[in-house]
This record gives sequence, C-alpha cells and structure tokens, in this order.
Amino acid sequence: MTENAKYKVIVSDRAKRMLGTHMRFMSQADKEAAAVKKKEVMAALRSLSQMPQHFPFFEELYITPNKYHKMFIEKWYLVLYQIQDKTVYVDYILDCRKDYSWLIRD
Repeated sequence: MTENAKYKVIVSDRAKRMLGTHMRFMSQADKEAAAVKKKEVMAALRSLSQMPQHFPFFEELYITPNKYHKMFIEKWYLVLYQIQDKTVYVDYILDCRKDYSWLIRD
C-alpha cells in the first residue's frame, strides 16, 4: 500500500486577515466560542494536507473555471484555495453570513 501524498498548506496573508477579523468580531460577544471556532477552522485547513482534491471547484460566472476549490466549514466559512503541484494555497476565508458578491463581480 502506498502512503497518502502530503500537501503543503500555505494560508495567504489576506486569508489570515479575513479570519482574524471574523474571530475578533466573534470574541466581542463570546471569547470561548471564538476560540472553539478558530480551532475548527484551523483543523479544517490542516486537513487540506491530505486530500485537497476532495472538495469541488468554486464555479461562478466571473471566476476562472477550475481555479479555486471550495470547502465549507461548519456552515459559517467558505475557504477558497488552489492546488499547484504538492502545495495548497488558501487565498480566501469568507464568512458566509456576509455578502461576498465583491469576489464574483467583474
């Protein structure tokens, strides 16, 4: 049996800022809930090192076809990432409760 290929996961500065903004906002209401949610998100991001192709492509009119994969985390977050060789590049971590139409406009 062959060992599963491992991918390196790189989270962009933009994605880190997006997640940080969400966590700061959430911690104003409930610090414990924010800490739990951050652990869930981080675990999901780490899971991309195993089988990042498992998640479907993000298909929107103004997004290059087959560029980004999408992963939903606990119904709140949408993670958009690219796979190049053995590296996963996380470009966006979006709060699904907010409007992200800016991402899909031309």
